[in-house]
This record gives sequence, structure tokens and C-alpha cells, in this order.
Amino acid sequence: MKRVKYLLFVVSTTLLAQQNMTIRDCEASFEKNNLQLLAQQYNISMSDADIIQAKIWELPQASVQFNTINPEDKKIFDVGRSKEAQISQLIYLGGKKKNEIAFAKSNKELAQLQFTQLLVDLRTQLRTNFYNLYFEKLKLDNITRHLGYMNDLLSAYKIQTKKGNISLKDEVRLQTEVIQLRSDKVSSNNSILEYQQNLKLLTGITENIDPEISETEAQNSLLVEPIGDIEDLKRKALEYNVDYLYNLKLIDNGRLYAQWQKSLNTPDINLGMAYSQNGGTFKNEVDMVVGMPIPLWKSNKGNVEKAKFAIEQHQKNAELQKLSIENQVESAYQTWKNNYQQYFQLSIQDLDDLNIVYNGMLKNFRNGNVSLIDFTDFMDSYRKTILQVYEMKKQIIISKEQLNQLVQTQIFY
Repeated sequence: MKRVKYLLFVVSTTLLAQQNMTIRDCEASFEKNNLQLLAQQYNISMSDADIIQAKIWELPQASVQFNTINPEDKKIFDVGRSKEAQISQLIYLGGKKKNEIAFAKSNKELAQLQFTQLLVDLRTQLRTNFYNLYFEKLKLDNITRHLGYMNDLLSAYKIQTKKGNISLKDEVRLQTEVIQLRSDKVSSNNSILEYQQNLKLLTGITENIDPEISETEAQNSLLVEPIGDIEDLKRKALEYNVDYLYNLKLIDNGRLYAQWQKSLNTPDINLGMAYSQNGGTFKNEVDMVVGMPIPLWKSNKGNVEKAKFAIEQHQKNAELQKLSIENQVESAYQTWKNNYQQYFQLSIQDLDDLNIVYNGMLKNFRNGNVSLIDFTDFMDSYRKTILQVYEMKKQIIISKEQLNQLVQTQIFY
């Protein structure tokens, strides 16, 4: 009795630990709780800090000189007759500060693009895992129902085999089918566990998520098609794909960096004022102090050349990214199209006929009108077909999500 109560407690606890969530619920939790996304936001904040830092000038410098030892009068710290003071400020020339600030602002734009791309990638992972979990649970339900019937049938055959009414060969045939179903169930459970763990990590929710999709929503997800041909999709991808825009922005960023490095070749000026009590031409003399390096050579020439090469590198990477995006869009579109056409070659009547034949086989087998060999062969084919139908539905939606990830604007209506 205690064991039964314990098992009921475990089952009830497991059920309570599950949380029914729609795809919108998951996305809301993801945007609020995803730690990787929250951590990435700090890069934008750090870029803001870099902009603040770029605007800050060097502090003014001040110096004071006074007597420590007076050998003539044999005094120490004879401050009264000998004092000097100087204050100076570094003045930036050549637009250094302006260029440094522009480069820092460009880095912030890059950080924002990186955040947006991460958001797109993680949201695609979320939606992919959500739909994977949904269809895997449908598969598991089908396998479990099938396994339950076959287990009951196997138990009955074992009894009849012991009585000598049925050959051991028939029992083994059923046992083989049951073993395969059990293996499928374990594999399905392992996949569900993986998808659940991924969703927990993405949403920040500790409970297991039970996907909630209405029949209408599921059907609409299968029926929608992208607007426009493959060339339209490529054009939209090059317009909206953040990863490609990031590579284009790197070129502008490299130019700003090169401009900043070039301006560093311009010498700066130290401008200040100096006071001398007795050390100058006149008593209590006040002088202007101007100092700057002598520009005999370009002190930052190497970094300027390096920045130019970086621009060329960014341009080549952008060209490569463009080619990659176009190829990925074409491949993703063709993958979606293949999955879509494969599934919709099946008619509703085909699926209805499959269920009619299934129910008919069960009835005729119970009545002894179908042999065990024909029955197990049909059940094996039926199991594979049903699981394949679920897989085809899943692949349509997953390939749609992958295409959305590349184009990054609404294309399915």
C-alpha cells in the first residue's frame, strides 16, 4: 500500500512539474529570462562606457618648484625667495577626439547588431526545440498506444504458448515487434528529454514545458507559403539579415578606425602658463609655455597600414557572407519546398484510408481472419508510416523556421 502511495506521489509530482505553454508564452519567457541574451546586453552598455571614455580629455598637469637647500645662507626649505609653478593642458590636433568618438559610436552599433543576431539565433533555437518537442510527444503517444496493445497481445500469446496452443515461433515474432517498440519509446523519451533541457535553458523555466498548439494553429503552420520567388527571398535576406549587415558595418567601422589611426600621426600641443619668482629674466615672471613633438616621421604609420588591410579584409568577408547568405537562402527554400511537396502529395483521404485499414486489421486479427505474419508486417509498416507522417510535418515547420532565420523579415503568409 505504501509503495502504491509513493508511486502516485511521484506521478502527481511529475505532472505538476510540467507547464503547458504556447510558443508565444515561451518567447515571452525567453526574452525575459534568457541569461545568454541578458549577458549580451552588457556589451552594449560597455560600448556606451567606451563612448564616454572617448570624450574625456587628458587632465591638466601642474608642477611646483621651490628651494630645498640654500648653500649660501645655509638654510633648508628657503621657500620665501625661490618659487616656481607651471600648469599645462594637452590640446588634441588633427581631429583625434572626434575620430575616436566616431569609432566608439560605431563599435556600439556593432554591439547592437551582435545582440540582434544572437536574439534571432536563440529565438530560432527556441522555436525549433518547441516544435521538435511537440511532434516528438505525438510520436511517443502513438508508440505508447501501439506498445500497450502489443504487450497485451504478447502476454496472451505467452499463456497460449505454455498451453501448447500456439507455437513458440509466433510468440517470438510478437516479442520482436515489442522489443522494437520499446526501443522506439526509449529513443523518443531521450529526444524529449534533450528538447526539454534545451527549452529550460532558453526560457529560464525550471519546470518541464508541455507544448500547447491548437489543431488550427498546427494546420496553418503547415499550409503557409513564402511570398515571392527565390530571388525575392535573396534580396530580402541581403536587406534584413543582421549577420550580413554586421559584416557591412565592419567595413565602415574599419574606415573610422583607419581615420582615427591616421589622425594620431598629427602631433599634439602642450599649452600652459609658468610662474617664476626669481628664476627668470624678470622677478615674478609669468610666461606662456608651448610644447609639441617634432614631426620628423609618422609615428603611427604601421597602425595606419594595418587599418587599411583590415578594411580590405572586411570587404572580402562581406563578399563571402553575401555569397553564403544567398546560397543558404536558396538551400533553405528548396529544403522547405521539398518537405512541403512531399507531405502534401498525401491527401486527407490517404490518411483516412490508413486509419480505416488499421482498424480493420485489428478487428480481423481479433476475429482470426488475418494471420499473425500479415498482422505484424502490417503493424510494423503502419508504425513506420505514422511516425514518418509526423516527421514530415515537423520538417516543414523546422525548414520554415530556418528560412525565417536567414531572411529575418515576415515572408510566410
